[in-house]
Amino acid sequence: MSTNALPNKQTKKNNSEPAPVFEFVQSVSKVTAGTVLGITMLTSSLVAGGLVGLAISFRNLPDVRVLKNYTPSETTHIYDIKGRPLASLHDEANREVIPLNQISPDLKRAVLAIEDSNFYNHLGIYPIGIIRALVANLERGRTVEGGSTVTMQLVKNLFLSPTAKLSRKVAEAVLAIRMEQILEKNEILELYLNQIYWGHNLYGVETASKSYFNKSSKDLTLAEAALMAGMIPAPEEYSPFINYQKSKQRQATVLARMRELNWITAEEEAEALKQPLLVGKVTSFRQSKLPYITNAVIQELTERFGKDAVLKGGMRIQTTIDMNFQRMAEKTVTEWHQILYYRGLYRSWDKGQLALVAVDPRTHFVKAMVGGADFKTSQYNRAVQARRQPGSAFKPFVYYAAFASGRFSPSSVVMDSPVSYRDGSNQRYSPRNYGGGYSGAVSIRKALQSSLNIPAVKIGQSVGLNKVIEICRILGIKSPMEPVISLPLGSVDLTPLEMAGAYATFANNGWHSDTTFIVQVTDTSGNVLLDNTPKPKLVLNQWAVASLNSVLVGVIERGTATRAKISRQAAGKTGTTSSERDVWFVGYTPQLSTAVWVGNDDYRPLNYGATGGTTVAPIWRDFMNQAMSGMRKEYFPPAYKFDRP
Repeated sequence: MSTNALPNKQTKKNNSEPAPVFEFVQSVSKVTAGTVLGITMLTSSLVAGGLVGLAISFRNLPDVRVLKNYTPSETTHIYDIKGRPLASLHDEANREVIPLNQISPDLKRAVLAIEDSNFYNHLGIYPIGIIRALVANLERGRTVEGGSTVTMQLVKNLFLSPTAKLSRKVAEAVLAIRMEQILEKNEILELYLNQIYWGHNLYGVETASKSYFNKSSKDLTLAEAALMAGMIPAPEEYSPFINYQKSKQRQATVLARMRELNWITAEEEAEALKQPLLVGKVTSFRQSKLPYITNAVIQELTERFGKDAVLKGGMRIQTTIDMNFQRMAEKTVTEWHQILYYRGLYRSWDKGQLALVAVDPRTHFVKAMVGGADFKTSQYNRAVQARRQPGSAFKPFVYYAAFASGRFSPSSVVMDSPVSYRDGSNQRYSPRNYGGGYSGAVSIRKALQSSLNIPAVKIGQSVGLNKVIEICRILGIKSPMEPVISLPLGSVDLTPLEMAGAYATFANNGWHSDTTFIVQVTDTSGNVLLDNTPKPKLVLNQWAVASLNSVLVGVIERGTATRAKISRQAAGKTGTTSSERDVWFVGYTPQLSTAVWVGNDDYRPLNYGATGGTTVAPIWRDFMNQAMSGMRKEYFPPAYKFDRP
């Protein structure tokens, strides 16, 4: 036995292998003649039945050689950007795999003492132990001791059903012998300790240790190790979460066995018995702290790596989410959902919804995302799954295209006057302004700040709608688009995530990275599986972006979004679709781009008068005031610093 695997804490008289189990003769000397006769008959029956079972099932046994490359399924953990845990994902087994040399020596000794004290001396089965167990069980008239070795238990756990049949016991013995031929003892013990069930959906020593004692298994004391080892035969029955006194009684049994084997001293036993156990809490059924985020991360990684890898692969996932921002976003959405309902904006509490996404323009990391008013009542994530018309919030893409063409500037004049176009179905399309009326000759700055529709349609026709779509693709928008005449007015379905990410590139003055929820994914060994370190590229003309930013600052300062004013420079655009089905505000500072959408899940109109400027801009302002608190004020660079195209 390797002293590294199982260091002995006893004095010099016993610093090699743990002492073997009680000599069989000691047990036999205590039993009656009738018991011995019973053992003889039962042993004969076992051997005869074993031979028959062996002959029948020998060819059908599993191939234990697969264990050479076997890795137990392991729990995947999700963290926020600062390393704070958000969720743990697992299929059936909640497990963290840990090397044998990182497991407490006290725990290894305690487990072997009570489960298989001759582990390092047998070849998979231990006949003396089986007979001794039979003696004890017949003496008590019930099962008080098992005869299975650790190897046999591992075989049963991995390959066989738990049904207590003679044929299974024979198969268990044969497979245990085979396993010992292909794996080292320490490999078997490591597999066993990482595989077995410790109650409350806890699999493996590391997960159990963290749940029961809030510490890693390498840090377990002798007292804690003995309690955990004692739980193995009946984890829920001996669980300290269920019956602390019964756990302590079982702990005493383990410690007594360790002392009898001379693996600990009497003084160590007494000290461990006196030690109070600071029992933790069940963590295996912990729900995600941020369910909308967790589900979005799972979906993205499942598409990339597959379901099994995500649920069983023991990934360590660092998300882009800042839990502080996320809490602010959730609070904002919850409070405003209630406010809007009581104002009569929605006809139904459940159908009326909000979504919010905040993206850091410098990295395009999603800092916060809320997909609805209440995840418990609806798991549908409107921030990433719901494509809704952005209305006038789409216009900045059109005006950026105009500025980038070199033919327009914020002071360029466009006529806000009646116009009619023939559409693809030979019908006439005549755009109208919200509320009707015309303004005549207006500057582009005035047209965008006042959210006039007719100038936007005219500019779209001038620069070309395919060019507008091309710019949207550059900004990361992937939703389907068609170059219809009404496209500049937002007659396309986009997600809040797409809007926040696209505006983030405006906020970063044309520098773009892919918008993501995930910073990095590693496996249990620390190998990097996915690295989303930002690699920003300058994808937009900076004079055109700076010109657009100056106009969108005016939207908040003196345009349709004055209710979005915060205590620093910010830019943004309102969006209101026909019949008030969808209302938006998307705005940004150099440090944060946030999109907020309000609407009904069933596409019914909101109550009359709902607009992006009156309904949604205050929600955006509320969140941004919280999120930007404590950040230094930054300003968008002026257009004159850049060359005009």
